[in-house]
Amino acid sequence: MIIGARPGKPSKLRRLIAAAMARDLTTFIIPGPEIVRSYGLDIDATGLKPVASPRHASVLLVAGVTSSALRDAAAVIYAQMMRPRALFALGAGELSPLPPADVIAGLSQQGLIQGVRQLRDAFAEGAFRPDVSDFDAPILHVRIEYTCPMHPEVVQNAPGACPKCGMNLVPREVQADSEYLHTAQHKAGSSTDIPLTPRPGQSDHHGINHDAAVEYTCPMHPEVIQSEPGSCPKCGMYLVPRDAQVESSHDHHDHAHSQEHEHHKMDHDAAIEYTCPMHPEVIQSEPGSCPKCGMNLEPRKTQDIQTHEHADMDSATDHGSMDHSGMDHGDMVFMSMVDVTKDLPRSSDGLPMEWIDAPFGPFFPGLPGGLLLTLTLDGDTVAGSDARPLTDNLDLSQHPPTDSTSFVRQLAGMDPLAPVAYRLLAYRALENAAGLDVPAGTAAARIGAMERERITSHLGWLSLFGQQSGFNWLMQHAASLQLAFLHADVTQAMALKPVMQALIKRLQRTPLLKSRTAGIGRLTADTALRGPVARASGVNNDARSTETACTTLGFTPVSREGGDALARLHVHLDEISHSLVLIEAAGAIELPVLADIGDVSGAGETMVETPRGMARLQLTLERGQVIAAQLETPSTHHITLIDSLTEQQSLGDALMAVGSLDLSPWEVRQ
Repeated sequence: MIIGARPGKPSKLRRLIAAAMARDLTTFIIPGPEIVRSYGLDIDATGLKPVASPRHASVLLVAGVTSSALRDAAAVIYAQMMRPRALFALGAGELSPLPPADVIAGLSQQGLIQGVRQLRDAFAEGAFRPDVSDFDAPILHVRIEYTCPMHPEVVQNAPGACPKCGMNLVPREVQADSEYLHTAQHKAGSSTDIPLTPRPGQSDHHGINHDAAVEYTCPMHPEVIQSEPGSCPKCGMYLVPRDAQVESSHDHHDHAHSQEHEHHKMDHDAAIEYTCPMHPEVIQSEPGSCPKCGMNLEPRKTQDIQTHEHADMDSATDHGSMDHSGMDHGDMVFMSMVDVTKDLPRSSDGLPMEWIDAPFGPFFPGLPGGLLLTLTLDGDTVAGSDARPLTDNLDLSQHPPTDSTSFVRQLAGMDPLAPVAYRLLAYRALENAAGLDVPAGTAAARIGAMERERITSHLGWLSLFGQQSGFNWLMQHAASLQLAFLHADVTQAMALKPVMQALIKRLQRTPLLKSRTAGIGRLTADTALRGPVARASGVNNDARSTETACTTLGFTPVSREGGDALARLHVHLDEISHSLVLIEAAGAIELPVLADIGDVSGAGETMVETPRGMARLQLTLERGQVIAAQLETPSTHHITLIDSLTEQQSLGDALMAVGSLDLSPWEVRQ
């Protein structure tokens, strides 16, 4: 039986349907297919078919221990799946707010195979059930908040009027409890309630000191001046404070001018109509408020409208003889749209637009699993972005003292995409602190293991690139090679070399590849760049250049010019080829093993060129205990590039630019 069964009595026909569904299971993978492959799991070999949309999935597969934020996101995914649906946990710990797993297995290929068998049996027997309970979680609940159509930064928990323009706030639904969807407000730093009047003794965002004498005026009608806060009697907008001591002379001039202007009002014997500044189609014969937005209606005279409609036709003969002194031009002017839209963000063409924040991730196809990318969209153009990992990242600054073995285990388990690199980083730092030397043969074998991981990591990125760019053949071929290289020895790696070279040649000859990637996400040379991102911009900061063991094996750094997504693709391909050469020269692949460092005290620092760039570790030992450590990673630098790479780019190009950075959310230090 499965918890997510479809409601219905299991009749004979439904049992036949359930048996057919059990033979054709589809799965949505969390945190992502590239992460699952890094654990050595071959999903396709079990008959499960990975899909990119939860609507097409019958199984939600959760691999490894996930953070609470990722589990919240997974609960949303699970709720979107059609019944019957099942939850399959591989080596997962806490699953809440997800329901209990229908099948639990170990994080291994054998556990995966056995779990799929159990899933098929569970589907065949329990896909239909008469007593089905609904899935519920706090993340699925929505709450209502109110915002202004003209000023989206104004957000309140209750209905009311906009403190900036007086328009009625409109309701919108938001997640009631969601860490991974509430990014726009966090990024902007806006509050949920905007005070209508400032507190005395403080300066507001305009820099006005409210200890001074304060007058209140309307932004649209400066002739309206009051000593107390309130609403404009002409348009209904809230009055804003101004410092009378600072602006007294200017205000006196404006007030005198407004009195002279008012002296000429209603000078024509014409019919008066009242209309809304925002909705000119709303016309009434009596004053009141707009039934659409709540703003106070403003008067206009039909004679003035007719005069303006014929102004161009009559200007040649009548304009020179018209008496302008008695005309009330103020009555013909509606609310200035410049003032109404002054607080709205601007598009690239200078026009004000209502921008929207669209989240991509943390399980978006083609982007790294665990990365939440929120793009502020101006139509189909990106106006801004916010990117952050939703993973539980290791915080070494708050790390308690621990023995060297535990420290290595924690650092190696930090990033599932580069466990060998961070294990080697920890070993080298400990060995430097203890003053230990590593034999040349051991150092060469370690390089073989590092270069094998570099190949598998680059292949995982290539698979994501193929999915994002629509090259399904590349996605599938790169994924199968990633699994083949994961545990390959030197002989097996050399046997796969012709297959890899054929893949690279085919990709380089692929039609439309250049047009899809050239010029996208262009970066200039900068010393802050790391790894393939740096070398694609012509910056050679490869840490392997300073390692004697690497240069002895014939290492030479690769580089490209251009700094765009195409150049980063070519650098990844070049590094795969060069890593194969280094593995062959090393003649061995050996995972690092920590020597006994005893009760030594000291400090150590080292660098390792991970698949994404240089990582640096500093640590302090005290009697064999790691008491302090500081880690610097490449993705921490590269995630800060997203805003500049995506701004004013089309949505498709922006996503391609982010994907080309090859980020690992697990290694981002916050």
